[in-house]
Amino acid sequence: MIRKISSLLSLTCLPIIMISLFPCTAFSKKEHLVYFPNTPYELNIYKTYGKKPGKTLMLIGGIQGNEPGGFLSADLYADMRLEKGNLIVVPRANFYSIILNKRGPNGDMNRMFTHKDISFTKEDKIVSILKKLISESDYLLNLHDGAGYYYPRYISKWRNPMRFGQSVIADCERYHVPGTNKVINLGDMAREVVKRINPHIHNDLYKFHFMNTRTSSSNSRHKEQRKSATYYALTKHHIPAFGIETSKFLPSVDLKVRYHNLAINAFMELFGIIPESPGLVLDPPHLEYLVVSINGQTPIVINGKQSLRLHPGDTIKVTHIEANYERGLSLDILGYGDLNDYRKDFAIYRNTTIIVRKDHHQFAEIPVEISRKRVAREKAIREPDKINYFVIEAHGNRILLSNGETLRLVKGDEMKIVDVLPPPPPGSGIKVNFKGFVGNKKNNTGEDRGYTIHTGTDLIERYSLKKNPDLYEIVVSRPGKIIGRAFVELSRPKLSYLVLKVNTDKHLYMEPGQRVTLSRDDRICPEVIQTNLHACDGLHLSINDRVIRVGEPVRLRELLAHSGPSYCPLTVKKGNIVLGKISLHTD
Repeated sequence: MIRKISSLLSLTCLPIIMISLFPCTAFSKKEHLVYFPNTPYELNIYKTYGKKPGKTLMLIGGIQGNEPGGFLSADLYADMRLEKGNLIVVPRANFYSIILNKRGPNGDMNRMFTHKDISFTKEDKIVSILKKLISESDYLLNLHDGAGYYYPRYISKWRNPMRFGQSVIADCERYHVPGTNKVINLGDMAREVVKRINPHIHNDLYKFHFMNTRTSSSNSRHKEQRKSATYYALTKHHIPAFGIETSKFLPSVDLKVRYHNLAINAFMELFGIIPESPGLVLDPPHLEYLVVSINGQTPIVINGKQSLRLHPGDTIKVTHIEANYERGLSLDILGYGDLNDYRKDFAIYRNTTIIVRKDHHQFAEIPVEISRKRVAREKAIREPDKINYFVIEAHGNRILLSNGETLRLVKGDEMKIVDVLPPPPPGSGIKVNFKGFVGNKKNNTGEDRGYTIHTGTDLIERYSLKKNPDLYEIVVSRPGKIIGRAFVELSRPKLSYLVLKVNTDKHLYMEPGQRVTLSRDDRICPEVIQTNLHACDGLHLSINDRVIRVGEPVRLRELLAHSGPSYCPLTVKKGNIVLGKISLHTD
């Protein structure tokens, strides 16, 4: 069990925190850096320097939040001491997505590693930090959990060349460093690691294989990897970079972590990075107590079985979480703040609950009860001068959007403005207006909270911003004053790729605009339709107005109007929205 020794000092005022341990060069040295502390985007970085100099390996976990094998295994290396070489460990690159248990609520972070630096969003800023760390490294491992099981040839729907689980991935077999004679033999390194891993795995289905995504090739099936962390590290900084994918289908998280550890250890051995002692623990999280300050007074201790009683308007601040884990902890005061309210002040006016999480797992719940006594006049709620957050429902989740922030959706997504924070008191006259949307067409008051907004059909383009039909504004106002703004930016729905099964033994991977020639007697069945839409409901193919759904086999002859050679578009749709077309020719 990992026990932590730390002070109870609040760190919310510091943009970056660095703790250095073991400063003597005769011993391992450790650094701990924290960016965006006490927010849902908190980014912890652990640097370990060995007793003897050597190469530096960077580990990234949790860049996609629904892949616990990656971030839990990276966690174990943050506490490691090294005999030789160095480690840079980022266990939870995308803590916000981990708390929500989503791949990427605001876009896939592993598709943001372009060679150009931008800083519009928190995700952009995190990627910029990760890029800087990559520039300090000699090697990179990006840790993931993937669907199914990778295998070089097609075995079944979930075991074939298009699956990722149980693989060591590189962007090419060999990389020639531009302007030099240096060649990085990625394939040889990956196969050597696989050779070292597999003797420890007895189930053939769980054995690892090397996957070459051929990312730069014009006919690569994985062109989206050109915006990945590994491709950036290889092509920008010319260092060996690999993805390690365990399968999401493995029976336990413990097994995913074990297989990640086997792969990481094999790479460390290959790179000459020698550990002194690992810290391996996967105990269930358990809350000992919270330290809470009420109205700035001396903190009190609340254990996991108590409730907290307050008067209306009392201010609380949780200054410390004592649990059997130090990393991956967050605290959410429901209805206040955002997903991580740790070490922040909140005036509480209604009953609520303090939720404590380890990553996305809730492991403690503290009720907060408000006294029914009359509120003193000096504590009466005042109208806010500025709102801090918008509470938005989209993609099946509640999203906290900061004042001035942009929500990015795909046109056709549905959203709802639930409320703003802090919540305005009744009768305040505050309105939340989505410019370009009318909630009540019979009586348009400009108040749009509570309405489901279909971004494909409900918006009036002439009210868009800067004559851009894909950019809209949400305005919060009270009489005579605007106190908050947020923006909604829409991207066009589009097809990424289609996997089409032909007869019983052939699979075609096709992107929009490609051409395919088939026989009229061929039997086709769409197996995968990948789009930029959040929900896949209603996705289908259309040939001559005949709808073909995923998993539905049909003979081409039944779809074509006449005999002889012909051409018709194979169209991918959601409802009546066209996402992409494949040029289908028959002989």
